[in-house]
Amino acid sequence: MSENIEKAFERADNAIHDKRIRSYVLRQGRMTAAQQRGIDNFWPQFGLSLAQGPMDQQQVFGREAPLVVEIGFGMGASLLAQAMAMPDHDFIGIEVHQPGVGKLLQEVGDHGLTNVRVYQDDAVEVLNQCIPAGTVELLQLFFPDPWTKKKHHKRRIVQPPFVQTIRQSLKIGGRFHMATDWGGYAEHMRDVMDAAEGFTNTAEQGDYVPRPESRPLTKFEQRGEKLGHDVWDLIYRRTA
Repeated sequence: MSENIEKAFERADNAIHDKRIRSYVLRQGRMTAAQQRGIDNFWPQFGLSLAQGPMDQQQVFGREAPLVVEIGFGMGASLLAQAMAMPDHDFIGIEVHQPGVGKLLQEVGDHGLTNVRVYQDDAVEVLNQCIPAGTVELLQLFFPDPWTKKKHHKRRIVQPPFVQTIRQSLKIGGRFHMATDWGGYAEHMRDVMDAAEGFTNTAEQGDYVPRPESRPLTKFEQRGEKLGHDVWDLIYRRTA
């Protein structure tokens, strides 16, 4: 593909996605039978939508508990593990890809969990429209698309406007936990967060923190460790 044609496609793609550049590409893929069962059987119980408006945690979960939100949970393995390990916390998962949503819903149903709810939508819209301000104890963003090409860096989700959306959702003292296996993206996250109003880095030494026990070690990460791949965790606390 010629450079001019590639640029034309990129301009068209930007126009399709309105004025705000999306941080994801919607690749639905093929649903397995189990994933479809997850949607069919458990979405009515555990699914939430933008149309429902601001979430009332007491109404949705039937209790008041520390609220954890994970953006882009993939196939849901880490979110499921956390929900099982911390039954005294409520979890909101946000993911645009339906196979991952179906997989997580099926697992949540199979394990009889009651502390998980799921949005299948754009995380920015969910945070702006559905998560009441100042209610989130911990917001997680694990291994987002690093958009490694320089011309695509503008698509990285961790950007100043997004960080202020995160800030609005967090309680004072609430934490924003990021993890990536791309060194360049780790530096980008650090730089954006260090410049952001209302946050402080919780690292006691340097810029990054050791992986906390609350973040499960994924199979993907275990394979990477065997190959010598590094992972960087960053945790910032809302201070104002």
